[in-house]
Amino acid sequence: MTTSTPFGRAFHPGAGFSGWLGFAGTLAMVLGVFNIIEGLIALFKTYFFVTPGGRLLVWNYTAWGWIWLALGVLLFAIGLGVLAGQMWARVAGVILAGLAMIGHFAFMAAFPVWSVISIALCALVMYGLIAPPRGAMGVRD
Repeated sequence: MTTSTPFGRAFHPGAGFSGWLGFAGTLAMVLGVFNIIEGLIALFKTYFFVTPGGRLLVWNYTAWGWIWLALGVLLFAIGLGVLAGQMWARVAGVILAGLAMIGHFAFMAAFPVWSVISIALCALVMYGLIAPPRGAMGVRD
């Protein structure tokens, strides 16, 4: 049986509060801010991300900057949606965290340690969004 909350969200009795969703939503917002910073650095300081060959594997620094900037803004918005208990945010969060993981694999030549850390954080976000039951919320009402 599904009931509605005062905010119009569908709530499945028994799903309740999930610490994993709260963690994943907050971490998605933090990763979003980190990706925004990476995007701005790639746009304005192209010499910062120096690779052994002098360039990235795919595209140029301006393209990477815009990609990371857009991904960061979307991840931040998804983190807010997850904390608000929106199911669409959980689905989109898994997809965008997977895309961020792929992006960090390609970015590994510039900063290998940071890329590995970001990949691990993206994996935590994905687990935190997938593990809780449907209808669980990341914050208490």
